[in-house]
Amino acid sequence: MITPFRIGWLLLSLTLYTLIGYGVARPQFNLLIVLYGLSFWGYVRITRPLWFVSNQPSLTSITQPEPDRFLVLAAILFRLSLLAVIPNLSDDYVRFIWDGHLVANGFNPYLYLPSQIIHTPLAVTVGLTDSLYYSLNSPNYYTVYPPVNQVLFGLAAFLSPHHLLGNVIGLRIPILLAEIGTLWLLPKLLRRWSKNPNLASLYGLNPLAILELTGNIHYEAVMIFFALLALWFYQQKRWRVSTFALALSIGTKLLPVLFFPLMIRYMGWKRGLVYATVTLGFTGLLFVPFIDINLIRNVFSSLSLYFQKLEFNASIYYIIRAVGYVLSGRSIIKEAGPYLSVLIAVGTIAIAVWSQGKVSSHKLSIQLLLTLSLYWLLATTVHPWYITSLLAVGLFTPFRYPFIWSGLAILSYGAYQTNPYNENIPLVFVEYGILVGYGIFEWKKQKNKLSTGE
Repeated sequence: MITPFRIGWLLLSLTLYTLIGYGVARPQFNLLIVLYGLSFWGYVRITRPLWFVSNQPSLTSITQPEPDRFLVLAAILFRLSLLAVIPNLSDDYVRFIWDGHLVANGFNPYLYLPSQIIHTPLAVTVGLTDSLYYSLNSPNYYTVYPPVNQVLFGLAAFLSPHHLLGNVIGLRIPILLAEIGTLWLLPKLLRRWSKNPNLASLYGLNPLAILELTGNIHYEAVMIFFALLALWFYQQKRWRVSTFALALSIGTKLLPVLFFPLMIRYMGWKRGLVYATVTLGFTGLLFVPFIDINLIRNVFSSLSLYFQKLEFNASIYYIIRAVGYVLSGRSIIKEAGPYLSVLIAVGTIAIAVWSQGKVSSHKLSIQLLLTLSLYWLLATTVHPWYITSLLAVGLFTPFRYPFIWSGLAILSYGAYQTNPYNENIPLVFVEYGILVGYGIFEWKKQKNKLSTGE
């Protein structure tokens, strides 16, 4: 239904996304907070009837409403409005362009440090310029982006090798297509789980998902689409195609590997192990075009640096770090990072075996949400776009704290008011203080339902 309020909200939101995407630089934190706050306020207003709809009894096929086409089209329009944005809030896309130029010219991106090849004949051959190099945020790291990403990076560079905007648009188009696919899949999956298909708008209209995935070019969007596609095919009893779709998800971002213990628990040991093994087999095949004796060493060297050196917008780790400073007078990330990784692995397995008896779809969605929440709460680095995976999973549960987090995560940009960046710890405290408080409130509210299996 089109009403004056909806038209006003649409025009206001479109204006806000355009202003943020095309006009706000990362150091302009105060302006960003105002514009993002207004967009999030509009998002809450338009989606307010959906925030608690999943707490109602499951819907039957007769009572399920039709998807609201106005909201779906608005979600697509907001994303299309950002098509020609050169990201101002993130510089990750520069590494995508760098890797893409290597791939498009037949070079293996996993084998070269940017700092080693700049000013070499190779760099000249593939079009890696000084301006591109000095815009990189990780010139001394080997690339960690999996093969599906690399193919998409290479395709964008191949289609537009000499124009920055053309390359950026080429990088963004797969994300736009993935988001449209997600908006198509979510209502179908929600119907299958006897939930209101309009809950998809909580993801589709979410400002963080719109700005960070489409606007700032982050491939969590592609990962989410392929993961949902894998779930859809599995529910259609096409498990072989499902394993390939999940492999494509892992081949975009490694995060879905976390779900393997839950999949095995949900499917049963025999079927679950076969499903996981076939998925890993397909994932391995995706790496074949890039296979090299140094690939694993280089990727793992960068991943180890990620867990033992990088820290941003963390929660539990920052408490551990503060204790470490008191006890040792230095950062203990090198020691804490590996232990936190082990704790994540143990916690993921514990969550998988936590529920007694057969795991229902309802319990599975909650366990998936809990697994992702554990991962990001124990991580040493939590960029805002990381938590978009929580938004997609959260739709299938009665919990709304991921959406609260999506409103609070923008506070992490307070770190970029200075160069080099310097985190504003009080803002981090506010972010996680509100998040944890609301999360505890929700978990307590649902405790009885979880214990009775409702």
